[in-house]
Amino acid sequence: MKEPWSSRWYCSLLPAIAPMLGLTIVVVMIVEAVAGHTVEPASRTTWRGHLDGVDDALSRSDVHGAEVQWAKAYAAALRSRHWEGMVAVGDTYRRLGALGGFQETAAAKAREVYLAALFRARGEASVDGVLEAARGFAELGDETVVERCLDAARSLVAQTRDRRDEERVRAFAERWSANDEEWSVDYPFGAPVERVSRRAGAIR
Repeated sequence: MKEPWSSRWYCSLLPAIAPMLGLTIVVVMIVEAVAGHTVEPASRTTWRGHLDGVDDALSRSDVHGAEVQWAKAYAAALRSRHWEGMVAVGDTYRRLGALGGFQETAAAKAREVYLAALFRARGEASVDGVLEAARGFAELGDETVVERCLDAARSLVAQTRDRRDEERVRAFAERWSANDEEWSVDYPFGAPVERVSRRAGAIR
């Protein structure tokens, strides 16, 4: 019996993501496998209000308060069962790590969160979501996972034949291929632009 493409894609990704597979991501995958994907529209975006709370706390230099608000945003993003919130909370936690002095911890957590976003995006057949997850991994210097994300995005485009999606994947791949040494980091929440070494896989 021919193995489904989704299973083969998952198996091909496992060697690249094995080091970052923690309890959180395992729980997310189990929930995604057994739960339906019909979610009330409002519950898909509850995390946005908590991320506003992160910004408010940071405007007062309250890193601890920002972490509390981030935890609420993360929980809401998990409940949303949608990729967008996971990408946003991953980006924000990296920002918190940079400001709070726990960059390595934040990067490790962000990898788990981006991975959850990737699986959700793949389940929704969302090229946008797969590329947003790829962008997060690119900024962390996880080259192998970025390549797997691009493979997944190309497969989705082959199924949908959407010209807009095809152009987005092509543009992302060209930018990624051209940037042999470094990848520009541009956080959506106002953090300074940094440089990431693709070879070292570390923010500097």
